[in-house]
Order: sequence, then structure tokens, then C-alpha cells
Amino acid sequence: MKAKMNKILLVLCLAFCSVLAKNEIYDGHALYQIDLQTAEQGSFFAELEHRLNLDVWAHGGLGDPATVLVPKAARSLLQDGLGAAGIGYRLAVENVKEELDLEEKLLSEAAAKSNRTSRFGLPFDTIHRYAAVDAYLVELASRYPNLVTVVSAGRSFEGRDIKYLKISTTNFQDRSKPIVYMQSLLHAREWVTLPATLYAIEKLVIDVQEQDLLQNIDWIILPIANPDGYEFTHTSSRYWRKNRATGYMIGNWCSGVDLNRNFGFQWSEASSASVCSETFHGSSAFSEPEAAIIRDITLAYGDRIELFLDIHSFGSWMLYGYGDGQLPPNGLIIHMVGVRMAQAIDAVKWPSNRNYVVGNSALLLYPASGTTSDYAQSLGIPLAYTYELPAYRNNYSTLNGFLVDPDFIEQAGFETWQGIKEGARYAADSYRARNKK
Repeated sequence: MKAKMNKILLVLCLAFCSVLAKNEIYDGHALYQIDLQTAEQGSFFAELEHRLNLDVWAHGGLGDPATVLVPKAARSLLQDGLGAAGIGYRLAVENVKEELDLEEKLLSEAAAKSNRTSRFGLPFDTIHRYAAVDAYLVELASRYPNLVTVVSAGRSFEGRDIKYLKISTTNFQDRSKPIVYMQSLLHAREWVTLPATLYAIEKLVIDVQEQDLLQNIDWIILPIANPDGYEFTHTSSRYWRKNRATGYMIGNWCSGVDLNRNFGFQWSEASSASVCSETFHGSSAFSEPEAAIIRDITLAYGDRIELFLDIHSFGSWMLYGYGDGQLPPNGLIIHMVGVRMAQAIDAVKWPSNRNYVVGNSALLLYPASGTTSDYAQSLGIPLAYTYELPAYRNNYSTLNGFLVDPDFIEQAGFETWQGIKEGARYAADSYRARNKK
């Protein structure tokens, strides 16, 4: 037993040490919060963002400051530029490497303490890697053949299989039932979104407590939409956002496409043509295999998809299109359903997180084009949303933004599921009423 324990500790130590080495690339990177009071200040900051190749985590909105990750070499240039323009800022995190090391420490400790039982399913005490989730989807279909079908939708840029689940009591043959589509991890670094899709799978397949969600609705769930980027965040660069396409590469670092700017609705109108940008839109709409896979799923089932959910983080936002500020014809209904979903989450969220804010993505945050949910909306899917899950903060952890405290993993899945259920039930009623006419 002692030898076995020593072996486990050695494995954990080796894993932890490798991550510490990986995190060295962020040593000295700082997180700033910037108060942009006018449109002119916003334009000036956008120029700085492009010139200094900054990673903007949040553009601000409704009084919130912009949040930006700044490389060590660019910190003085940013501060000088903001000072000269009279723009207020504060240093939120002096060295993000310390937070990255803390995240890994907390996740490793949680995994070591885990009280996992023999019960089937992926536990909610850690963030699971691609291989574990991929195998889990296959096993689900094997164990529940009358309910679950696993589909290999295609390969990522680096050749990883992108799988999704079809969950249905009628094998998708009953066209009187709408489809709810949901996906996570389109942006690689947004780890906390994975528990949302895994929790939904748990409640629809393994721990079923609300039969109407199965009897009245068919489900498509794609847990890892960007597997290459997601693996890269575990092995090389925790804050990587894009896919891993190398055809555009400049130097050793500028590569990849922002998959949430690669879809064929208003493509390239409010995104970047620079491969070094975090919002680089690629060479053309659907140039990336990961985006083309989601397009093909959406086109194959679009006439029955009533609710489309693209789950992101962070900020506690419930966003809908379009990214240019124009509203779809059913904008009032979209807003109303968004409010109902947000209220369902707010009713059970932790007090340390703010209430969700619901609204048009361009009007609340910033213009964007070629996004997944906008594309779905443009196809005539009635209800399409981008969830932005909260960034977990409490009195004991200083983790910011995309980093995950293990204490929040199951809560993130649980509270998001409350909003999903609310939207799904509305979608079922709406679809049924429309198709009776």
C-alpha cells in the first residue's frame, strides 16, 4: 500500500512540475482592469490592443471595466499609453503565473482527495481531459443503447475525433419533438464550460429525475468543440483561445483561428484579419474543420432545432444576436426566454457571483461577426444564445477569469442546468404549438 501511495504521489508531482514549467511562459504577465468612459477612449484602447498584441478577456460593459492580459514586455508601454490618454486603470493581478500555479495545485489536491465510487459517470471534482471525455461518450452509448447514440462528426485540424451525443427516447424519429443543441469549449481556455455539458448528460442519461425533458425533447450535446486547442491549454499554454491551425502561422506563436469568428454569417465584418489577434477569423467562412462540423450538424437538424446554446465563459451574461446590434424579428421573445433562463440560474447561484445580465451581444458588450449562435439564428433557429458562465471568486481563492477552482465545478454544472431546463421546456411548448397549426 505504501509503495502504491508513493507511486501516486510521484505521478502527481511529475504532472504538477510539468505544469509549473508550462506556466513559465506567463511569468510576469499581468492582468489589468481599465475604465473606458467614452467612445474615444474605447477606440484608443483598441489601437493599443492591436499594436501591443494584448489579450482582452472582457471589453467591459454596463459599468464593468475592460479586463486585459498584458505580457511582461508590454506593461510599461500600456501604462504609458493609458496615462497619456487620461484613461484610468488598476493592476488586478501582478503576476498571473502565480494564479496558474494555484489553479493546478487546487485541482491536483482535489483529485488526490476525491472520494470517487464505482458508480458510472465522470465525477465533478476535476476538469476532465479530451481522452477521458471521448471515451466516456463511447461508453455511454454502449451502456444506454436505447437512449444514446454517439456520432463521430469529423476530425479536428490535428486529427482528433469530434464526437457528439444524440439523446432520444425515439431514436430521433419522432418529428413532433424539437431538438435542443448545446456545445462547450469552442474557446479552448474556457474550462468551466465543460461541466455544463457533462452535467446535462448526467441528468438526461444517468441520473434522470425529470422525464419530460426526455419524453418531449431530443438532445444533441457536443462537449468539446475545439479539442486541439483544449489539449493545448493543458499541455502548453493555459490561456490559449483559438484552434491549432498552423497554415496561417507567423513566427513561433501567431497561429490558430478564433472558431467563434469563423462562421458564415457576417463573416469578417467585426473580427480581425491578423493571425496574431485572438479574434482572427481565418481565410474564409468555415475554413476550419471544427466550424464546418458544427455547421453540418446544424444544417442536418436545423428544421427541428428550437434552442441552440453555445456555452462560454466568463462574465455571467446571457447573450443573443445579432453581433452588429440588429435584433432578429422575434427579438422580444428571445429576450423574454433569456430572462427566464437567467432567473432560473440566479435563483440557485452562489451569492459571490453576480446575477446574469441578458441582452444583445453588440449592445451589451461589443460588435462581433461570424459567431456560432448568430449563424444558428440566421438559419431560422428560433432561439439561439451564448451563455457566458461566471468567473468564480470567493474569500479564499484569488483565481480570476478563466481559471477554475474545483469547489465551483459541480456548482457550475448544476446552476447552468437550471437555465438550460427552463429554455428547453419553453422550446418544447413553442415547437409543439407552432407545429399544431
